Amino acid sequence: MDPIGFDEHDHAACRHGNIAQVEDRCRAAGLQLTPVRRRVLEMLLEEHRALGAYEILDRLRAEGHGSQPPVAYRALDFLVKHGFAHKIEHLNAFIACTHPGTDHSAAFLICRVCASVAEALAEPAKGNLGRAAEEAGFLIERTVTEARGICPNCQKAGAE
Repeated sequence: MDPIGFDEHDHAACRHGNIAQVEDRCRAAGLQLTPVRRRVLEMLLEEHRALGAYEILDRLRAEGHGSQPPVAYRALDFLVKHGFAHKIEHLNAFIACTHPGTDHSAAFLICRVCASVAEALAEPAKGNLGRAAEEAGFLIERTVTEARGICPNCQKAGAE
């Protein structure tokens, strides 16, 4: 599947479709998508860039959802735990999952110019890492793949 994030697309439909998938998965699994959890997911879906926990907390505070860090962290923990968001380790920030209906390993392409992030599906068990793990008798449970560079839009604009 192609990375989602750098290409032109109907962002409103993308956001709406993602929220609908998350609501369906929560209903099916008996999970509570509280107003704060939903709002944090909406914030992460507003643009294809990662947001830090304190940026999210500032937005929640401005909207009257609470001002203590646990408010944001609990919502983010829920979203990440259930595969509705991912943590971008390099940025210490979070992004909505663009494939919330699938069990997958994500790879992130991070533009160092505009800070946009695209999510692609990765298959670490099928590549060199998978072969190395197999040879070592190691079972891969989770990988984090992050690449920094310049997105196609910034390349077209001549950014460096």
